[in-house]
Amino acid sequence: MNDKTIRIGLFGLGTVGQGIFSVIRRARNAHAEIRRICVRNLDKPRGIEVDPALLTTRPEDILADPEIDLIVELIDDAEASYAIVTEALRRGIPVVSGNKAMIARHLPELIELQRKHGTALLYDASSCGSIPVIRNLEEYYDNDLLLEVKGILNGSTNYILSRVFDHGENYDDALARAQQLGFAESDPSRDIEGLDSLFKLIIITVHALGVYVKPEDIFTYGIANIHDSDIRYAREKRVKIKLVAQVVKVSEEQFTMFVMPEFVEKNRYIYSVDDEYNGVVIRGECYDRQFMFGKGAGSLPTASSILSDVMARRYGYRYEYRKMSYAGLPHYTTDITLRVYIRYSTTEVTRLLPLRAIYEVYTSTESSYVIADICLADLMKYRDLLTAPDIFMCNIPMFFKDDD
Repeated sequence: MNDKTIRIGLFGLGTVGQGIFSVIRRARNAHAEIRRICVRNLDKPRGIEVDPALLTTRPEDILADPEIDLIVELIDDAEASYAIVTEALRRGIPVVSGNKAMIARHLPELIELQRKHGTALLYDASSCGSIPVIRNLEEYYDNDLLLEVKGILNGSTNYILSRVFDHGENYDDALARAQQLGFAESDPSRDIEGLDSLFKLIIITVHALGVYVKPEDIFTYGIANIHDSDIRYAREKRVKIKLVAQVVKVSEEQFTMFVMPEFVEKNRYIYSVDDEYNGVVIRGECYDRQFMFGKGAGSLPTASSILSDVMARRYGYRYEYRKMSYAGLPHYTTDITLRVYIRYSTTEVTRLLPLRAIYEVYTSTESSYVIADICLADLMKYRDLLTAPDIFMCNIPMFFKDDD
């Protein structure tokens, strides 16, 4: 056992930063102490008491301190996060980060920096809050039998949709409540447009299949345009609408991935994942389905994941990215057919979109909808059209439908 105390340089003292500061002070076996904290504003009021001598506004005060063993980076600004993390890795300092946007956009470079400078970057907290999905995919599922990783990866949107479906609130009130509780930001666009789920899915896919796909190459559609008529339709069909991210092997040679709202039936694991919780279903050739569940938003749940990474570094743990060196890795494709529900009013969806098959059409003066098959590549091509304010789209799941 390594009893050495890890001396931490902390970047960011927001919601999660305050959480990890509090958790480290309470965890007797963490063997960690925060030596310095870099913040933007020294005088900002905070919900915890911190010795002013710990605070600095200069990143170099941490990066150049020879007594700091580990950097914990928990800032919102992706560009500033990138600068701090890459500089730390170049100096051979291991890093724990929770910035999923930065990691998802730069992961190949970050992997190469770790290898070149013999150091480590851990980021379990970047995906699914308190659920240890990254380390499980990296270690327990270290084989090529994985078929699918699918789930609710964003606690903010799940909280909003839970208030709508389980408590009868309207969408705007549910969003306001999520913001008041700190589950959604004052600008919630990254959550409700699906970008937060997208970034997490990219990271998960690297550890699930060993393949990196750029954010701009993945179809992402959120819940910003959801309407009362969509909610009524879902209730009539006795399903819930959830924002779901998934990566699926469609053959031995190919896989696909996307983020979309989905009609979720009662017999699905994620149907009962409510409030700010996340739920991840992992499917494989030999073990069918396995399910992971936990809080995906909030200060302390995320801080617990950060602490897990901090303690892992006491034992020299690092991601090996073994799957990226496997022979015959699957290739990413958007040449697959999805079945979707599209609600619209003025936009002539059935005329403008290259629908492959139409199963149902409903027309009224208030709103209309169509249920149809369409190629994922065409959804990518027409995604600007699909963001029109009178349109909302939901995936009707077909992958592995006969196996559940």
